[in-house]
Amino acid sequence: MSLRIAFLGLGHMGRPMALNLVKAGHRVSGFDPVDSVREAVAKEGIAAKPSIAAAVEDAQVVVSMLPTGVHAREAYLGENGVCANAPAGALLIDCSTIDVDSARLIGKEAAARGFAMVDAPVSGGTGGAAAGTLTFMVGGPDQAFGRAEPVLQAMGKAVIHTGGAGTGQAAKICNNMVLGISMIAVSEAFALADRLGLERQKLFDVSSKSSGQCWSLTTYCPVPGPVPTSPANRDYKPGFTAAMMLKDLRLSQAAAQAAGAATPLGAAAAALYTLFVNEGAAETDFSGIFKMISGEK
Repeated sequence: MSLRIAFLGLGHMGRPMALNLVKAGHRVSGFDPVDSVREAVAKEGIAAKPSIAAAVEDAQVVVSMLPTGVHAREAYLGENGVCANAPAGALLIDCSTIDVDSARLIGKEAAARGFAMVDAPVSGGTGGAAAGTLTFMVGGPDQAFGRAEPVLQAMGKAVIHTGGAGTGQAAKICNNMVLGISMIAVSEAFALADRLGLERQKLFDVSSKSSGQCWSLTTYCPVPGPVPTSPANRDYKPGFTAAMMLKDLRLSQAAAQAAGAATPLGAAAAALYTLFVNEGAAETDFSGIFKMISGEK
């Protein structure tokens, strides 16, 4: 069934996601604060609008992909935002990665105003967004999830209901804390192997078939060669930038502090990615931290 969908945030992730909704037969309007982005998507089948209010005024579904909790709160709860301008009963899907408290606040306010809402952050990066193979971690009421699932399936390969409001964000930051820690561990192993005279391919052959196996090794290997599709073979062109990894690690540490949870490796990973980003690597793929760890950078 074709739906009227408003998409807010048409950057590196949002644009290909919105285009996949167009390909699925939906009528998509969109807003982004950058003029050149709106001009570009207008040529690709998205009805570019000059404001959030204009984009959502007749939408049955609103999808957003925004940078931070501050942006999401303003987009949904501001005077010119979604809740003040979308039709009553519209389904709201926030795919941003933001703090759990903001997600729960927005969900609570949206429900009070008669909207169905889910928080649905994604895993899969820009490649997954373009290919329509993202994984969505979806927090929210069962009924809202049921409405959101077919919309999300047009943009991803896996749609997982994680529980109540905010649990999608919780799943995302916990998952990405594992990812950041494991990428550092794999990078340290390859750096040590280099010093010990062990060929990188030989380490990969062993670890990929034994207890060191993990996604950071077998899919996203941080050294050139063993996994031809990894960013290491493209001079660490992102993928998923170091700045975005640092954002997620900082979210995990803020959540851990609020919950009273001990995450010493998460804290160490956040500290190392802070150093990496401060060295000028913000827009480098996060796997490029191997260069800093190994001393190549």
